[in-house]
Amino acid sequence: MPEILFSTLLLLFIAAFLAGFINSIAGGGGLITIPAMLIAGIPPLQTLGTNKLQSMFGAASATIAYARKGHVDLRSQLPMAALAGLGGALGAVLATVVPGDVLRALMPFLLVAIAAYFALKPNLSDVDRHQRMTPFVFGLTLVPLIGFYDGVFGPGTGSFFMLAFVSLAGFGMLKATAHTKLLNLSSNLGAFLVFLASGVVLWKVGLLMGIGQFLGAQAGSKLAMKNGAKLIKPLLIVTCVALATKLLMDPTNPVRVWVGF
Repeated sequence: MPEILFSTLLLLFIAAFLAGFINSIAGGGGLITIPAMLIAGIPPLQTLGTNKLQSMFGAASATIAYARKGHVDLRSQLPMAALAGLGGALGAVLATVVPGDVLRALMPFLLVAIAAYFALKPNLSDVDRHQRMTPFVFGLTLVPLIGFYDGVFGPGTGSFFMLAFVSLAGFGMLKATAHTKLLNLSSNLGAFLVFLASGVVLWKVGLLMGIGQFLGAQAGSKLAMKNGAKLIKPLLIVTCVALATKLLMDPTNPVRVWVGF
């Protein structure tokens, strides 16, 4: 592809900073970075591969910030992280086999459902709640499944992890956010390795945006740890609704194509 102008690279850096900030709190940063790269003229496949590279910086930055404050034990979570990475890699490999149109059609409605859950669920706080699923079963089933989705499609992965941690693992909002970033990092890494082997990663763009992601995630995670559920819950709801709206407004969305709208 042709050389990208400096002004375009600057805009991509700013987009990555904003995405890293939002991702570190509620997820959904792909809502910003993927359209930004497509508008910059980067082909879709290279956009997906490069997006995984730059998003790893944000996820790693947020994970480090949360771990330093004791919100996630990296060593004890390594097996679960490995399963998320395996799921992400398998999803990226099988992306051409899984019916992408079905995923794109279902995604807006699933995101609205997640937003409704967090909006209507009373007493959501940073305090851990009763577990409905043991960590072993949770790590063996939902973690690789959501990681697989991240490799196949991606948008909303953080929201799915958050919903699973809060509703099934019994985590408080802040603890769920911290663990979500670790698993998101792993699923991104698994998918990235597949895209890297396919030769569709633009290193200059990805590394520049990665710096923006890292800085944005540092700022966002500090704000999240300061405010906890008071900030995480509303931002998660807004992000889910915004991502659902963005997907439905896409003229190529299967729902719009099927109903002829």
